[in-house]
Amino acid sequence: MGKKDQMQDSEEHYGGTKAVSCKPMKEELISSCAVEEEEKQEEDEEVDIGLRRGPSTGARLWGRVRSTLLRQKLDPQSLQGKDWQRTVISMNGIEVKLSMRFTSREFSLKRMPSRKQSGVFGVKIGAVIRREHSKVPLIVRQCVEEIERRGMEEVGIYRVSGVATDIQALKAAFDSNNKDVSVMMSEMDVNAIAGTLKLYFRELPEPLFTDELYANFTEGIALSDSVAKESCMLNLLLSLPEPNLLTFLFLLDHLKRVAENEIVNKMSFHNLATVFGPTLLRPSEKDSKIPANPTQPISMSDSWSLEVMSQVQVLLYFLQLEAIPTPDSKRQSMLFSTEV
Repeated sequence: MGKKDQMQDSEEHYGGTKAVSCKPMKEELISSCAVEEEEKQEEDEEVDIGLRRGPSTGARLWGRVRSTLLRQKLDPQSLQGKDWQRTVISMNGIEVKLSMRFTSREFSLKRMPSRKQSGVFGVKIGAVIRREHSKVPLIVRQCVEEIERRGMEEVGIYRVSGVATDIQALKAAFDSNNKDVSVMMSEMDVNAIAGTLKLYFRELPEPLFTDELYANFTEGIALSDSVAKESCMLNLLLSLPEPNLLTFLFLLDHLKRVAENEIVNKMSFHNLATVFGPTLLRPSEKDSKIPANPTQPISMSDSWSLEVMSQVQVLLYFLQLEAIPTPDSKRQSMLFSTEV
């Protein structure tokens, strides 16, 4: 089952203001408009269509868009086609025009290693920490530190998308080992920094929880006996390569601190698990429950739930654990290293 390449094209007039947007989209629908004031202001502003129409219009519109997409049944032949499928969804005078095309699983799920081994994106985590002489990649530490400095009360942190150009600029800076990356981050919207961190984990050649252990984690989380489940999940976690384990524990502690501000930032354990679960865990092609060449029509909601529900539940389980006991050697390595 593949994912969608989506394009949004919307246009609406609000008195003296005209909003026009046209941009490619992947995995989620984002409403972003470049606004030009008729009074000829010197700078353009990006605004949310939902805010211009009222506090709930945008949310209801995108809910209708998602519902339309989820209800679609995909014919197996359409999965192999290269033609764009087009549809229009309207609400309160707003039109959202969608162009969709399905990409084969082997391309949409495959993580491509970087050819530039001097960078950090798309490079194996073990290679990065050896080069940096650290326990946790520098990009993870710097992004977490900046978010904890000024983003812990940001509503929807990690869920709200950052500006794509800012994320790409940070990616290029980290890949080129730019010494001014800290200054760049201090001047950027915190959502762009959160987006950069998510992108780093998403572009790892192998997910943080590894291809080898993915099936074991999804089987362990399905155990009904709580004692057996805890034993299984902790043993699997401690079976991760040390760079993966220490990086995950570092990230896990950070996400727990984010959730401590849930009343303000609205990011509960479940919301954080929903965002990061499919990024940290991803099945290899042979482990995926979605058939590569389906012979029956597939419901998009069914295909997504087969993979995503397990991924979310695994991360949610670790977020809800009060403490994760680790062997003394790894605890010493993590807590007493001066190069975390």
